[in-house]
Amino acid sequence: MAPSRNVVKIAVQMREAIPQLIQLDQAKPLAAVLKEVCEAWNLPHSERYALQFADGHGRYITENNRMEIKNGSILCLSTAPDLEAERLLGGLQSKSPEGRREALRHLVLLAPDMTFAREVISRDGLQRIGTIIEDGDDLGDLLALALRAFLELMEHGVVSWETLSIPFVRKVVCYVNMNLMDASVQPLALGLLESVTLSSPALGQLVKSEVPLDRLLVHLQVMNQQLQTKAMALLTALLQGASPAERKHMLDYLWQRNLRQFIYKSIIHSAVPLGDEMAHHLYVLQALTLGLLEPRMRTPLDPYSQEQREQLQALRQAAFEPEGEPLGSGLSADRRRSLCAREFRKLGFSNSNPAQDLERVPPGLLALDNMLYFSRHAPSAYSRFVLENSSREDKHECPFARSSIQLTVLLCELLRVGEPCSETAQDFSPMFFGQDQSFHELFCVSIQLLNKTWKEMRATQEDFDKVMQVVREQLARTLALKPSSLELFRTKVNALTYGEVLRLRQTERLHQEGSLAPPILELREKLKPELMGLIRQQRLLRLCEGTLFRKISSRRRQDKLWFCCLSPNHKVLQYGDVEEGAGPPGPESLPEQLPVADIRALLTGKDCPHVREKGSGKQNKDVCELAFSVSYEHGEEEAYLNFIAPSKREFHLWTDGLSALLGSPMGSEQTRLDLEQLLTMETKLRLLELENVPIPEQPPPIPPPPTNFNFCYDCSIAEP
Repeated sequence: MAPSRNVVKIAVQMREAIPQLIQLDQAKPLAAVLKEVCEAWNLPHSERYALQFADGHGRYITENNRMEIKNGSILCLSTAPDLEAERLLGGLQSKSPEGRREALRHLVLLAPDMTFAREVISRDGLQRIGTIIEDGDDLGDLLALALRAFLELMEHGVVSWETLSIPFVRKVVCYVNMNLMDASVQPLALGLLESVTLSSPALGQLVKSEVPLDRLLVHLQVMNQQLQTKAMALLTALLQGASPAERKHMLDYLWQRNLRQFIYKSIIHSAVPLGDEMAHHLYVLQALTLGLLEPRMRTPLDPYSQEQREQLQALRQAAFEPEGEPLGSGLSADRRRSLCAREFRKLGFSNSNPAQDLERVPPGLLALDNMLYFSRHAPSAYSRFVLENSSREDKHECPFARSSIQLTVLLCELLRVGEPCSETAQDFSPMFFGQDQSFHELFCVSIQLLNKTWKEMRATQEDFDKVMQVVREQLARTLALKPSSLELFRTKVNALTYGEVLRLRQTERLHQEGSLAPPILELREKLKPELMGLIRQQRLLRLCEGTLFRKISSRRRQDKLWFCCLSPNHKVLQYGDVEEGAGPPGPESLPEQLPVADIRALLTGKDCPHVREKGSGKQNKDVCELAFSVSYEHGEEEAYLNFIAPSKREFHLWTDGLSALLGSPMGSEQTRLDLEQLLTMETKLRLLELENVPIPEQPPPIPPPPTNFNFCYDCSIAEP
């Protein structure tokens, strides 16, 4: 008969007794099981005993948690929790310090168990332990054990922290404020005050008034990681319980006392690894510090505020008015107002009245603060940004004000400004403790990054949202790396160019589609030669169709056209001049021919002779990107056929086609994109029948050959 699912095979042990191997029926009452175990050891009064898990936690087994017992579990028989609680609380009344110490030591071990804690609390155990703490007869090991036992019992939430008396809390505060204390006492006292502050606003105010910030700074500077962590925990608890005005005052005072520098040098960059608890408190401190920006973020610009109007004018003057030369000296008021409105437009505001742009919340006045900080602390970068974009072609300028407003919103979202603190998060950024005015400094780096990305994308005003999406990705990816300093952040984020972002997106998409699994990669490698042949064939067909090219004279005038194509048999390049407005001529009407066999090499860019002969300049740079030449034998001399492609795509198609004719690899960006697209499509087609079938990382093992091959059928034997 199969054993019942409710029966588990376990071992029960007791000191100085041979362990019992029993089959525990989970459907049987726990009292009946205890009675059977006690009878096997000839122990009367089974109600005086209880079962505990034999692991390090030693939890009592009750009807609620008995289903956690599994096959192979080891239990131990011990005194019932009510009797054990009565015995240990009696030991606290011992006149011998060693007796009290031993009772507290056992209390600390058993206090994490809810069943035992309820028995202790129901017998006024908290009051008895609290008396030991308030008396403070022993400031060493005994006090530390009492504090630990008290904390463990309170953690169960059976008794509220608000029920603690003011004299008790003040006594614990005294332990925090004392100088000569046992190293194990003050971390426990700080932990108790942290719980009091977080749970009781009234008692939290008492702790705030009784524990000076300077005292917490002293504890933070002690090279004891546990003491540092608990001091930081109480500090963040006090900051969380303070009003916004009090919190700002407290943080300002702490920064004046160089707390930020100490955290950065002695805690974050300490030789001892940062613990999870300290990481959480640093996250909370960072979140509370950034939270000071929320009022500015939620406040729109007041058009009637003289101070804010002056700040806007200072922003304009820093960009457009040389020092000591006020705008429009001697001009009428209307003319001066018109010039101001035009300059605010150049500054990148969407409205001639910039106050309308800053009425949006968020970011409100925080965007104005960022722009002013950038103009004052990086004046050359600010002027370069504004003037460079003022002189760009229409629609290609990057609007400074609009970008700053949107970027401030973006930074607030990425850094979760104004959001409540998480109870478990550890996601702090070390660079925020390595830099004063970290948010504004981060903005200065980010606005210059935005301008750089704008130029890389060759963006216009219509592409503004696309640029912001790329900048968001650049900032988010770099912040996720948690750079240790602002300079390192600047280096990493500037290295993450627009092209690199596109490459990362492509790689992540392939990972999501499973296209980077080893079997898929192997399939792609096998498909590459066939698909490269297809691309080569397309390039040669494109050359056979031919292209109209423009000739550039010495005066940079593009006023003549000529046509070039490849013969259908791929043996000859045929070319000749054509008239403006005429269609592509037929191959038979082209007077010039260049045998492919005579071509020596393909040249591109600055290596082309018709580019080397021209002067420098922006136009020449554009021409250089589209120029290519073929060198060929002309008698005993070397001659060149020079091309200026009408577009970048035509440049790639022709250079690829000519490379294919010469037997060279096709290495253009267009070939890479075409190959990737064809590989993706072909791979998906090949894997259609395997949809929703997991592809293993490694091929399955080949089974060993059979011991004999007698199963083979001999087809030569005719059936009767």
